[in-house]
Amino acid sequence: MNLQTHVLTGILIQICCFRIFVFPLNIIFTILFAFLSHFIIDAFVLITYHTPEPQKGDIFWLSWQIITYGSGAFLIILFFPYTLGILFANLIDIIDWLILREFYRIKFKNEERDWNKNYFFHNIIAKIRKYTLFWLPNWNYEKKAVISEILINVFLIIGLIYLLV
Repeated sequence: MNLQTHVLTGILIQICCFRIFVFPLNIIFTILFAFLSHFIIDAFVLITYHTPEPQKGDIFWLSWQIITYGSGAFLIILFFPYTLGILFANLIDIIDWLILREFYRIKFKNEERDWNKNYFFHNIIAKIRKYTLFWLPNWNYEKKAVISEILINVFLIIGLIYLLV
């Protein structure tokens, strides 16, 4: 899934944990649930437009990347007080895509990034998906699949509005 989906989930988890639990359990459970949420959300990646490699020549792909990263960055700024939930909901991507991918690129002195290679956590997510959600269609290259993620985000935004009002 994309950045904004994980950001919205992290915000919702932090709000719920801080309403339900007292210190320090609110912090502990926010970290735990936000981190684990990434496994659940990314297990459903097959039903979204989420190509394993960049499609730099495709204006639709480029526009979708700008929208997802732009809206994700906007949400991070707008909901800065929920940084704990946001950070831990995105920690798996930070480790696998930003840290490990660069580490392997430098270690093996390869200037080319292997966009198809999942490193640590995403291998676990792939196994979860393989054994539990094998029945889902693979729409990763289907442009219409942006609707799936938009609908998921709409439900998350409705939940966020419900909890904040």
